[in-house]
Amino acid sequence: MKANFWFSGTSLALTACLGLAACSEPPKPTEQAAQTTPATPAATPAATATTEAAATALVDTLMNPKLGEYIKTLSSDEFQGRAPATKGEELTLAYISEHFKKIGLKPLSGDSFVQPVQLVQIDPKEVSSMTFTGEKAPAEFKYREQMFTWTTRVTELSEVKESDMVFVGYGIVAPEYNWNDYEGLDVKGKTVVMFVNDPGFATKDPNLFTGDAMTYYGRWTYKFEEAARQGAAMALIVHETDAASYGWHVVAGGSATKFDLINPNKNADRSAIEGWVTTESAQTLFAGVGETIDSMRKKALSKDFTPVPLNIKASVSVKNNVRELTSGNVAGFIEGSEKPDEVVLYMAHWDHLGVDFSNPKNKVFNGAVDNASGTGGLMALAEYYASQPKPKRSVAFVAVTAEERGLLGSAWYAKNPLFPLNKTVAGINMDVMNVHGPMKDMVVVGKGNSELEVILEKYTKEQGRYVAPEPNPAAGSYYRSDHFNLAKAGVPMLYAKGGVDSVANGKEWGLAQAKNFNTCCYHKVEDEYNENWDLSGAQQDLFLYYRVGLELANSESWPNWYEGKEFRAARDASRADVK
Repeated sequence: MKANFWFSGTSLALTACLGLAACSEPPKPTEQAAQTTPATPAATPAATATTEAAATALVDTLMNPKLGEYIKTLSSDEFQGRAPATKGEELTLAYISEHFKKIGLKPLSGDSFVQPVQLVQIDPKEVSSMTFTGEKAPAEFKYREQMFTWTTRVTELSEVKESDMVFVGYGIVAPEYNWNDYEGLDVKGKTVVMFVNDPGFATKDPNLFTGDAMTYYGRWTYKFEEAARQGAAMALIVHETDAASYGWHVVAGGSATKFDLINPNKNADRSAIEGWVTTESAQTLFAGVGETIDSMRKKALSKDFTPVPLNIKASVSVKNNVRELTSGNVAGFIEGSEKPDEVVLYMAHWDHLGVDFSNPKNKVFNGAVDNASGTGGLMALAEYYASQPKPKRSVAFVAVTAEERGLLGSAWYAKNPLFPLNKTVAGINMDVMNVHGPMKDMVVVGKGNSELEVILEKYTKEQGRYVAPEPNPAAGSYYRSDHFNLAKAGVPMLYAKGGVDSVANGKEWGLAQAKNFNTCCYHKVEDEYNENWDLSGAQQDLFLYYRVGLELANSESWPNWYEGKEFRAARDASRADVK
């Protein structure tokens, strides 16, 4: 999971029935009210009779009593942190496959539910400093201190030599917003330098892009993709903490190892070098042509922006160790009774970070919240669907690999879908479930994107809840989880989850739980299963996912992105030839 955990928490009481593993089948919707036994969170011992009464009145707090069992198993030490291409993966794929088989889902082909995913691991073993030539060439930039570069090309050596540097504003080509930073410019063989995020964030103008909320064009991944399409030899993004939503240590302080899909051309169509430079490094580059960060931003925001040559040449090289490996997605489906070739998709990533052998006390990154909870939710939801009458359209459940390595399993699925993407009605992604009890709010990440939100809001209101936007849209969280790869291909994807407005304890308490998880547990070995979690809120969310998907599966509608959104054109094009 790449987004901030404003929605997660720990140390909450688990509903009594959820602790039972021996339940023959999920209850039917009409049974759930009688079987619900909501609990008061252990973190609030002073709970009053009023909050207890409110909890008793909650609906939809039990879809599948085995949800906790699935999360606990997936996040156990036995599963070794579920890293791709490890023993932990073998156990995970077998566990999910056996579950899909047991509940009666149909496999991909033959008897296998596993879709092999071909990955490559690229370990930089030597990265040179970045050097410059030219009349006002600055001193070299040191690796990790002033710049951070890598390559996604599958090669032992990738380098640029004496590449002309040019500032290209935000590096964006966005026809929806009438914006093209590369217009009239040939950057083949050159090094492009650009700002992170997009013009809307910089100006806070709601009429420019989407204002403070990041668009796809603001993501650093897009900027590298566009630079490659333009033929740039090297692409460098200027790091600024507020615009990126994280500090330089996040960019350059962690592992330099990269993972990618194996493509026939070994990623030769990507720029030879990708990377970041610090704000201070960018100031140095711009000073050589009499400019500053602020003056360059002013130019970049101008409607008549033209790229600015920096009048220097850059050189850098990256030497790699390269290892190819195979991982797997797990996919099964319920065949539709009337339109089996059309599908509604549910998705969650099963992988996490594996084992830290250098830690003598606690080696396993169990990834209980991130994302055994989402995978357990996928299994519980599939089981519930299987107990109900068949929908008219097919419904697929896909547990994808290598999300933590760069959303790679979902990228592979988008290129090799179980059902054609132009026959994929819509999808719902479950990346981290709510573990701290019923919430009044259902948060839609990327709110305002697609018509799926209308359906979600209808059923959310039926639960006595409300739909809310994410608290920090400038962070671009919608572009940081697996649904994004399907969205890029045009498929409307919903990314929503229980929020922070706790029914029993209020919003301030919910925000405190989120902060606590970010501090103590996110991507740490402390993300472990807790017997005291209250999963009744997650059950409510599962009912919402179910009802949204079921409505689509029993309808003839084809929801779309709202007009003007960056994925609308891809959807319209994919559906244009469908009869």
